[in-house]
Amino acid sequence: MYISNHSCFLFLVLIFFLAVARFQPPQLEERFFHFSSEAIAKIKLRANEEMSNANNNIKVSSFQALIALIWRSIIRAKGLKADQTTKCKLAANNRTRLDPPLPEEYFGNALGVLVSTTTVTELLNQSIGKTAVLLHQAVVNYTNKDVYDFAHSWFKSPFVFRMDKMLVTDTNNTVQVGSSPRFNIYGNHFAGIGKPIAVRSGFANKFDGKVIVYPGYEGGGSVDAEICLSFACMKALECDEEFMAAVG
Repeated sequence: MYISNHSCFLFLVLIFFLAVARFQPPQLEERFFHFSSEAIAKIKLRANEEMSNANNNIKVSSFQALIALIWRSIIRAKGLKADQTTKCKLAANNRTRLDPPLPEEYFGNALGVLVSTTTVTELLNQSIGKTAVLLHQAVVNYTNKDVYDFAHSWFKSPFVFRMDKMLVTDTNNTVQVGSSPRFNIYGNHFAGIGKPIAVRSGFANKFDGKVIVYPGYEGGGSVDAEICLSFACMKALECDEEFMAAVG
């Protein structure tokens, strides 16, 4: 069997990448927290009432209000310094933002990342409504131009996303939200055996501060959030009264 020099080179590059550049997740606690549709409605109402009282006419969504609560609760559990910067990163669907839009059935990686930034002091002292508005603004400001600008910059200087490199700049201060409660994951009746009884994620792309959201089992707008934290931070989160009051 003949193997070209080019094939040998690619094979060696692959071996190097797997051996040297492979990301090894830290030891983490992973917990699922359930938020009923009623609890989420209360969080959304609270956030919008807080902004209305502040003479702000922006209306935030249920998802933005919930993530605002989760972001604040996780950062409080981490016990970061007051002047430290913190970020919340949301995965965004680029299909509908492109002009013309891609079809929803487009089977490819058409995602962007929306970043909201503030300080720990501002995050913990301001209302959930104001935090939700930060997320809202990141969503509404993300347009066709942003998608194309990123694509053009990538073509000029291509790179591969590496989790270990990302965590160097975002150590311990970032909450990153993936997946979506809009995905009809419980609608997959494999081989006719019926509705799944639970959904769990795999081993990849886990780090301290990762949040993966799914629709709740009973539907109706409920949400299940898988949160990954260090052991100490998870214990602190489970003792957070504001956070746990919304869980159940």
